[in-house]
Amino acid sequence: QVQLVESGGGSVQAGGSLRLSCAASVSTAYTYSTYCMGWFRQAPGKEREGVAGISPSGSSTYYSDSVKGRFTISRDNAKNTLNLQMNSLKPEDTAMYYCAAKRIPCTISGPAEKYSHWGQGTQVTVSS
Repeated sequence: QVQLVESGGGSVQAGGSLRLSCAASVSTAYTYSTYCMGWFRQAPGKEREGVAGISPSGSSTYYSDSVKGRFTISRDNAKNTLNLQMNSLKPEDTAMYYCAAKRIPCTISGPAEKYSHWGQGTQVTVSS
């Protein structure tokens, strides 16, 4: 099993920055470094959308067009953590943000239904 706990959400004005973190606890024979990790978000009344993904080694990343150039995903396999640095935030970035995990084989741009483990979410609110 994998347990994921997000942190770092909050309220910020447009143009500001936030850094989200996700701590992973892996209680199986598999290690954190065998999981694709992703960040997803869901705004009220909207479907959950993929924001960014990262390969098990961290060598490959994926970003949705809406955040490309503004967000950076990273992971530390020694600490079992996942991060999302969000810069130049816009009001349309307001949503609940979730980290998710999928053991290999996996696709870093995979849709939400491909991910098997989810955190409880952290709220990001960007005001204009």
